[in-house]
Amino acid sequence: MKSQTVVVIGSAWGDEGKGKITNYFSDKADVVVRYAGGDNAGHTIVFNNRTFALHLVPSGIFNPEVKNIIGNGTVVNPEHLLNEIKYLESEGFLCKNLYISDRASVLFDYHMELDGLKEIALGNKNIGTTKKGIGPCYRDKIARDAIRMGDFVSSDFKEKYFEAVKEKNMEISLYGGEPIDFEESYKKYQGIADLIRPYVADSISLINEEYNKGSKILFEGAQGTMLDIDFGTYPFVTSSNPTSGGAATGSGLGITKIKEIVGVTKSYATRVGSGPFPTEMLNEEENIGIDIRNRAHEFGATTKRARRIGWFDSVIMRYSCDVNGFTGLSLMLLDILSGLDKIKICDYYLIDGKKVFYPSARVEDFAKSIPHYIELDGWKEDITNVKSFEELPINAQKYILKIEEILGVPVIMFSVGPDKEQTIIRKEIF
Repeated sequence: MKSQTVVVIGSAWGDEGKGKITNYFSDKADVVVRYAGGDNAGHTIVFNNRTFALHLVPSGIFNPEVKNIIGNGTVVNPEHLLNEIKYLESEGFLCKNLYISDRASVLFDYHMELDGLKEIALGNKNIGTTKKGIGPCYRDKIARDAIRMGDFVSSDFKEKYFEAVKEKNMEISLYGGEPIDFEESYKKYQGIADLIRPYVADSISLINEEYNKGSKILFEGAQGTMLDIDFGTYPFVTSSNPTSGGAATGSGLGITKIKEIVGVTKSYATRVGSGPFPTEMLNEEENIGIDIRNRAHEFGATTKRARRIGWFDSVIMRYSCDVNGFTGLSLMLLDILSGLDKIKICDYYLIDGKKVFYPSARVEDFAKSIPHYIELDGWKEDITNVKSFEELPINAQKYILKIEEILGVPVIMFSVGPDKEQTIIRKEIF
């Protein structure tokens, strides 16, 4: 039985290939909802042999029949969003099917300024943020100081923004930064607000009306489970909940209405930025990691930073399956492993000589994790043209089956190349 609602979740530190999977499901969707994060993340989507990098706009934007909602759980830089809309329009996509929640928090220049200043102040203890202001904006939201999108396009925006700039300039000065010029800044944002206003809507009533009339709804997050503010490798995390629970709180659709939760994972592991990464390929394995990075173009869609490369980590994945309640997995970039003599899967960690099957909550303990590996035979064949699980080399089949056995969650789809047609579906759920 197929579901009316599907959530697509990054299973680890983000960059798992969610863009391709959300784009696949968006072809079947009536509504696509972005429910968390900001423009610090990117989805790279190949559409009609063209590559697009989306940062805020949901992946259903390429289909004019699909309603695309930027949900209340997001933080929205209106200037960057407007630039993204203009970019899409220049490519032939008019974005008339885009809706921005009036409850979404607005990210301003002072958020970015404070983000950068704090990272500098932290020195070698910095988090490794993208300096796009995401954390400071979520901080304002939790402190009940945020300006929301409904405020941004309202007649009293000037008064609210004046008070915000006055407060933020005091904070900026404490860090030794350059204060925001209110008049100049307000003039810029007022012009942006005039252009953004037509997209702002009551997203809560919109999404529930769509659900009640039977529309298929796809939820897409940003980042991944191990970057979740509660469940990730704290403090090396983002400032929102990209996990499955965030789909309900970040969209306004009740959690009992969400049925299928797909975890997207690469066939190996990657991570960007600072923080522990137990299965990272280092020392004698470093050349394997470099080769994988270059062949898979493992560089951030937004930041262009080189991603760190590691072996498949079942400890992280087991935890991610439990936290999110995955009903199925999408295994990405299986083709990149072709040509390896041996392929490793981490099945548990050793911490101070003890077996550990879950990542530690304390980053100091997590950093001491020593991976224990299962070693499988690799395959040499090119698999980029296979159309079914059965066409895979036997060792590639065994790799998928071993992952299913360890995690207890079915691999319902796998990817053998960047194009949408190179996604092999084992079970249709949407």
